[in-house]
Amino acid sequence: MGRVKLTIDPASPVAPYEQLRARIAGLAGSGELPAGHRLPTVRGLADELGLAANTVAKAYRALEADGVVETRGRHGTFVAAAGDAAAREAAAAAQAYAQRARRLGLDREEAQAAVRDALRAAYDPAG
Repeated sequence: MGRVKLTIDPASPVAPYEQLRARIAGLAGSGELPAGHRLPTVRGLADELGLAANTVAKAYRALEADGVVETRGRHGTFVAAAGDAAAREAAAAAQAYAQRARRLGLDREEAQAAVRDALRAAYDPAG
């Protein structure tokens, strides 16, 4: 994985696959793992971290489902252009929400208030 060192905290209450998923997603989002960067093989990373191959594979599948990485068959797993995928997914979710809110009979202000409340809860759960 180059200069980036991935670690798993065995004492953490967070499942190892989720720790790995969150760490890779964070590194990809920050640009520390740039788009196109080739990730280690599932077996290689599992050996390096002392995890079961299925644990690493589960993290990679979750990252792929989120658009953070892409698997290119036998060529390996690579960091995707996550910004593009995230923007597309957010736009699709917003469109689906707007259509659903309209079907529910919410006016524009009610629909926007629901989004503001949801964003506040997601980004500032303590307040």
